[in-house]
Amino acid sequence: MDLETSFQPVPDAAEVLRARYAGRLPARLTDLTGPRHGAVALPLHVVWSGLRSFDLDRPRSRMSLYRAVLTEGQRQDLVTFLDRDLLISQWPVLRTLISRSIRDVWEAAFSELATGTATAA
Repeated sequence: MDLETSFQPVPDAAEVLRARYAGRLPARLTDLTGPRHGAVALPLHVVWSGLRSFDLDRPRSRMSLYRAVLTEGQRQDLVTFLDRDLLISQWPVLRTLISRSIRDVWEAAFSELATGTATAA
């Protein structure tokens, strides 16, 4: 066995994370049709300890829900719990609260979220 031809480089952790988050993305931001108001309880696979219920009418609570769903949610969670307009309006702050991998994947996929195009809430 030739060592040079059998060696496969190991992807770095950032590449693995970006691929994982990219695989969860909705096809379009308009697919995000989650609630805009009221209380929302997230499932255990998204938030497994601590607070699971969030009030979308309270900005800090809403931001916490969006951060949790972006970080731990699967594609169906994204479309079920996130709202396109709320995501876009919160993005300037939200992008500073999530990992670089998540931020890079979402901004690369959706021009509405690219730095400078989103407006503050």
